[in-house]
Amino acid sequence: MLEFAPAPAALGPDQRVYAVGDIHGCLERLLAVHAAIAADLAERPVGRAMLIHLGDLIDRGPDSAGVVDFLAGEPRPAGIGETVTLLGNHEALMLAALDAPDADEAPRLWIVNGGAEALHSWLVPRQVEPKDWAAHLPAAHLAFLRDRPLSLRLDGYLFVHAGIRPGVPLEHQERHDLLWIREPFLSSKADHGAVVVHGHTPRPAPEVRPNRIGIDTGAVMGGVLTCLVLEADRLGFLSA
Repeated sequence: MLEFAPAPAALGPDQRVYAVGDIHGCLERLLAVHAAIAADLAERPVGRAMLIHLGDLIDRGPDSAGVVDFLAGEPRPAGIGETVTLLGNHEALMLAALDAPDADEAPRLWIVNGGAEALHSWLVPRQVEPKDWAAHLPAAHLAFLRDRPLSLRLDGYLFVHAGIRPGVPLEHQERHDLLWIREPFLSSKADHGAVVVHGHTPRPAPEVRPNRIGIDTGAVMGGVLTCLVLEADRLGFLSA
């Protein structure tokens, strides 16, 4: 049974949002979270339910390929009306490496940040050179990753992978900050014009602040995969 607490913002009537933190190739945890969402919706139906994944689908964990294959099918647990999957900095690292394979820096950065595990999950032999990585990856997976949005605004919330630059209007935020920022965002007490729901910075438990909600709880580092549940003016959490 979900336990609810007051939320720092609100959704409209008869709406619910399920927002899932950084997955990092942990397919079994993702499937378990989706099952928990379906069970919650079966027990507590709602008029409009949306599922949002906050990016960092890949790298470090055991099955990046499986996660991308699953999400590229636009899975909708029973009762979900719409699924949105955002771009994370790890997807950006992968795409940069594939787009500039002859530039030494981009492939190296991806490999040392979990790209080696991701390529292994796609069964790419270690001896394959960066210029040939893309040819070993399913075209549908690459098309899905290239088509991910950076953010989603819904009522009093902004959903994004990493966070925002304090003091900059939401409509003028830069791509790099949306994907990578930590400070000064994490310590900011400013009113951003929307409560920012984000991942990117792992913590032992979800962080609920007046201006942000952080839900990267280190699924690939021995923690859990967290799903934030938002409805009306309250929030709860599911995890696996």
